[in-house]
Amino acid sequence: MSRVERTLISKRRRTADGWSERRTPDRLIVEEPLSIELDGTAVTSTMRTPGHDFELAAGFCLADGLLGGASIERIRYCGGACDDGGEKDYHTVRVETGGLAPAPTARLGNVSSSCGWCGSAHLDELCERIDPLPHSDPIDFDVLAALPEKVVARQKLFADTGAVHGAAAFDAAGDLLVVREDVGRHNAVDKVVGRLLLDGALPAHGQGLFVSGRASIEMVQKAWAAGFGTLIAVSAPTALAVETARRCGMTLVGFARGDALNVYA
Repeated sequence: MSRVERTLISKRRRTADGWSERRTPDRLIVEEPLSIELDGTAVTSTMRTPGHDFELAAGFCLADGLLGGASIERIRYCGGACDDGGEKDYHTVRVETGGLAPAPTARLGNVSSSCGWCGSAHLDELCERIDPLPHSDPIDFDVLAALPEKVVARQKLFADTGAVHGAAAFDAAGDLLVVREDVGRHNAVDKVVGRLLLDGALPAHGQGLFVSGRASIEMVQKAWAAGFGTLIAVSAPTALAVETARRCGMTLVGFARGDALNVYA
C-alpha cells in the first residue's frame, strides 16, 4: 500500500516582474478509509494514511475502552468475503479477542477530534473506567524541550509531503521508543499506543507521549488509557484536556517550541 503519490503541479512565485510559473513534480500523502471491527462487529471508521493499520486498530480499541481488559488474540485484514476465503479487504481490520471483550457499540461516521465526547459527564465516566495515574518523577524540562526537534527528524512522511501529524513515545531520558505519522493526529497516537500494546509494553508508566498538534481531550484520554504520565504537544491544549489531565494526575505540556514550554497540569 502506497503512502505517497506523485503528481505534477504549477509552482508560482512572485517576482519584481509579476508571477513566474514552473511545472514541477510534487509528493502528496495518501488518505484512505479504514474500518475497524472488534470480534466481528464494526466499531468505527477513519480516514488514515495506510501503514501500521494493525497498530491503529489495536490502539483505538484500547484507548476507547473497547477491550475491557481482554487480550488481543489476533488482528487481520478482513472484509465481507474474508471468512469464506475470498479476497482480503485492505480497508477493513478485524481485532479478535475470542469474544472476551465486551460486546461493542458501533460508532456512526468517521472518527474526528473529540468524537463521542459530551463534556464533563463523559469525563466522570472516564474517571470511573480508568484508574488515576501512579505518581512518577517529573521528566526534566531540558528533555521535553528537545523532543520536537528529535521527532521531526524521524518524520520522513512529513519531510516528503508536509501533510502529516507525528506522535512518539519517549522515556525519561528523552529517547524515542516509537514514532508514527498519519494524516490524523488521533491515528498517529493510536499507532504508537497500538505498537506498545502489541509489544506488551503497556502501561507506559514513567514514559511520555509527544503529539505534533494541539492537545485535545482525545489526546489526553488516549495517553491516560495507555498509562503515559506525561503528554507534550507543540500547540495548545483545550480547557477540557487540562481539566482531565489534572484529574487523572498527568503532566500536560503545551507550546513546546525550543526554549519555551507551558505547563498546564
